[in-house]
Amino acid sequence: MSETLDVIKNRRSCRNFKQQTLPEELVDQVIEAGTWAPTGRGAQSPVIVYVTNSYVKRKLREMNAKILGKEDFDPFFGAPVILIVLADKNVPTYVYDGSLVMGNMMLAAEDLGLASCWIHRAKEEFDSEEGKILLKAIGIDNMNLEGIGHLALGYANVPAPEPAERKKDYVYYSED
Repeated sequence: MSETLDVIKNRRSCRNFKQQTLPEELVDQVIEAGTWAPTGRGAQSPVIVYVTNSYVKRKLREMNAKILGKEDFDPFFGAPVILIVLADKNVPTYVYDGSLVMGNMMLAAEDLGLASCWIHRAKEEFDSEEGKILLKAIGIDNMNLEGIGHLALGYANVPAPEPAERKKDYVYYSED
């Protein structure tokens, strides 16, 4: 089996991260993988935001938890790094483009020995006035960007769970 397929089969979402700083070169490789994701017509509509700033991480946790309806909960599971993916709503394929960026980064993280988890509610966060203010504070002025997802990134504090069985009707064939 190819190494790529092994990485795909072994990747799991992590919901318990060690409080350990990540080597910047590993995070840079994860981000680079995101920048090489295919995009519709090569438009490169996504933007990746690398967050380790404690104030910004706290604001993201608060906004995300509030949207989730669990204000005393850390939706990022203590991850030391949060990568936010946003994409330009003016590009027809922006949601797919941003989703492929997220997928590439999750697979790269697995390949590099890092744990990750796609955290939702980025759209709601950055559609809010508070989210727009946070983006401006980070230096992002493009208000046509929509939140696609957050990637919680770090070292796993617990072993990865066993994979679920693949459902029987996952694939249908129409052959000659």
